[in-house]
Amino acid sequence: MDFIDQVKFLAAKIPSLSANIKTEEATKNALVMPLLNILGYNVFDPTEVVPEFTTDYGTKKGEKVDYAVFQDGKPVILIECKNIDADLDTVHASQLFRYFTVSEAKIGILTNGIVYRFFTDIDAPNKMDEKAFLEINLLDIKEPLINELKRFKKESFNADDLASIACDLKYTKEIKLILANEINNPSEEFVKFFAKKVKDGVFTQSVKEKFTNITRNALNQFINDRINERLKFAMTNTVNSTPTDDDIENPPNEFENTIQDEIVTTEDELQGYYIVKSILCENLDIKRVYIRDKKNYCGILLDDNNRKPICRLYFNSKKKYLGLFTDNKNEEKVAIEDLNDIYNYAEKLKVTVNNYDNKNTEGALPKYQIAGDHSP
Repeated sequence: MDFIDQVKFLAAKIPSLSANIKTEEATKNALVMPLLNILGYNVFDPTEVVPEFTTDYGTKKGEKVDYAVFQDGKPVILIECKNIDADLDTVHASQLFRYFTVSEAKIGILTNGIVYRFFTDIDAPNKMDEKAFLEINLLDIKEPLINELKRFKKESFNADDLASIACDLKYTKEIKLILANEINNPSEEFVKFFAKKVKDGVFTQSVKEKFTNITRNALNQFINDRINERLKFAMTNTVNSTPTDDDIENPPNEFENTIQDEIVTTEDELQGYYIVKSILCENLDIKRVYIRDKKNYCGILLDDNNRKPICRLYFNSKKKYLGLFTDNKNEEKVAIEDLNDIYNYAEKLKVTVNNYDNKNTEGALPKYQIAGDHSP
């Protein structure tokens, strides 16, 4: 399983775990330590990860930060953990701030196990910045940010390289926030900039009011145009790509080609896909699990083969259904109230995959031992 799939696997478990996480200690054990493990750090090796790391600060003695990650015998990352329910916007990371000042660490992380905020000392040397240069939300995974998270893996972590990267990330993040605010609510200075470019004359109150709406609409149209261009480019590449054997045996009809532009894979469908992968990953290479979105359902396939459906997600209406497949490929739809209900059908999903593989390999032992089945 590659790095991003490991992170997504952990993220997919959060909804089912969160109801049972009541304390900060449980948050650390269930969520923070697994992420440190994904990053390549041995949480049980005190030469790599020191829990309850203590450094005296002035007159304050015996204060502790939750974890310190060590490299070459020196602390390089300090981590302060809060309960999973904590709102990091209202949490004051005082211990992390003080320890950052007196330790050799150059990275401070504040987390509730779901959101991770990364700090360094861009504004003033040896003084932790008030604003994070990187924020990652495991319930809203953005792949470019996960690629930035890779820089913190044990084998690639370099504090010196991160200094300049953190600076770029921080200012990029702040500029994106400014742009988002300007798109939603253009400031007078922003509107005036565009008005002066396209219209001669004095920037009066009436001109301001008129161009505020024009600027907002123009920006939104520009963004939508760029999105549509990228979608068309992606669709063109898909249409022009070399067909697989399965495509030849199961060619899309003219109607399917017509509606491709209307298909949008939703967050719920992606989350359902990750849950299915997390269920199957124990004994199956999850690179074999594919997602294919259709107009009426989102299909999850084994080996990207239409003849090997694992399940279907019917999430396009108010009521959600999970489509399961029997031995003879008949589909059974079951209603689900919550995405976590998919875990209730884990054994059936494993049986479905097992049946496909057993048909391909005569005499092969089953990949999954089904609960309650003790037959040889």
